[in-house]
Amino acid sequence: MKQGNVLWQGAVHSVLFILSLLCLLPFALLFISSVTDEQSILLHGYSFFPEQFSLSAYHYLWQDAERIMRANGITVLVTIIGTGISLVITSLLAYPLSRKDMPAYRFLSFFVVFTMLFNGGLVPTYLVYTGLLDLKNTLMALIVPGLLTNAFYVMLMRTFFVTSVPAAIIESAKIDGAGEFRAFVQIVLPLSMPILATVGLFQTIHYWNDWFNGMVYITDSKLFSLQNLLNRILLDIQFLASSNFGGTQEGLTANIPTETVRMAMAVIGIVPILIAYPFFQKYFVKGLTIGAVKG
Repeated sequence: MKQGNVLWQGAVHSVLFILSLLCLLPFALLFISSVTDEQSILLHGYSFFPEQFSLSAYHYLWQDAERIMRANGITVLVTIIGTGISLVITSLLAYPLSRKDMPAYRFLSFFVVFTMLFNGGLVPTYLVYTGLLDLKNTLMALIVPGLLTNAFYVMLMRTFFVTSVPAAIIESAKIDGAGEFRAFVQIVLPLSMPILATVGLFQTIHYWNDWFNGMVYITDSKLFSLQNLLNRILLDIQFLASSNFGGTQEGLTANIPTETVRMAMAVIGIVPILIAYPFFQKYFVKGLTIGAVKG
């Protein structure tokens, strides 16, 4: 029986290892395609074993290195500030929802759940941000919309507070003289690192990949985030490739790697997240098991 269990675990681990490798294949193809010669892709398609390697896509993007670095810095700044503030707002809203003795508990719970079903729409949101708050062409336009706390994250954090933070610990802190806020900061938050890391990772990915707010609220190219800048470069390439400049189109577009540059831009956009993810993985996995049935 013991030998059978070992064989079974080995088979399961082998299957999971193979599935993990399959999950990595798209990223491998993405990177290999970004260093493949443009003509090789046009003639033979995408391949894990290209006939000719080339760094022309990265060389093309290097010509805009200054703008890319500035956009990358803006994205990093927005991601750090936005994620930090959104975690504060989310936790401060989720904790009262985990306390059923809180005044107006039902109303606040309904208010949060209601936002999961309905929203104001793009036009009213745009008018509020540009007319009332005057956020157009400011970095706050990339931060504030993401601070409108996602109700799913609030409910996820509230569930963690209810199921994983013993009420007896909070009561003990109050008996020792701690107020509600002090108990929250010194007792609840240190015990809630898994859910904070999980929601923080979600918010980090959201801010890093966000291009919609930049497209709607930012027209100054100096304030473009990385995603908006890469999207603008891609649109410029497509415009040059599809336009006719009085017979000079071939000369203008011959050296533009229209296919491989897309892959190179995707690599530039995704690598920072791939680097950061392993540091959050243990908290991320634990946070996703919140509320699971324990055997």
